[in-house]
Amino acid sequence: MSVIKDIEKRAEDKMLQSVNHLEEVLSRIRAGKANVHILDGVKVDYYGSLVPLSNVANISTPDAKTITILAWEKPMLKVIEKAIQDSDVGITPENNGEIIRLGIPPLTEERRKQLVKQSNAEAENARIGIRNTRRDANEASKKAVKAGTPEDDGKETEAAIQKLHDKHLKRIDEILAAKEKEIMTV
Repeated sequence: MSVIKDIEKRAEDKMLQSVNHLEEVLSRIRAGKANVHILDGVKVDYYGSLVPLSNVANISTPDAKTITILAWEKPMLKVIEKAIQDSDVGITPENNGEIIRLGIPPLTEERRKQLVKQSNAEAENARIGIRNTRRDANEASKKAVKAGTPEDDGKETEAAIQKLHDKHLKRIDEILAAKEKEIMTV
């Protein structure tokens, strides 16, 4: 019985990882208002090491259309500015020698639709991950039955895994709907 419970636990953990990854990826997609998470993927050359931007500067949003970056060391301003320009953020930084400002431009209708497509693609990747986890867990359950676990336990496990699958797919749909609403809100 512990083998069956272990299969369910691993499947649930993997499905949850897919959902959490989707939330993280979607938080980086800008939706027309300032969000510090769009800079999460930016890496800065800090004395020979690539480190996240948040490790070398204070990032804040003073208003809905601006992100400010205050470097902890003044010489890092140029390096941070270059890292932002080289990244896929798509916003040109304004460096006044003290602070870097990112003005978040309003999204065009075409760009909004592009972001929704990108969000849908990320959600589909998460769904695929959950389906693959379900398949792997069901195969492991069938192997356990062949190895001597009672068949009823195997059937119960498959039903439990299907419930987990449905629950996590529903959560992905909820996350995606919220992100689409955020993107399409002008």
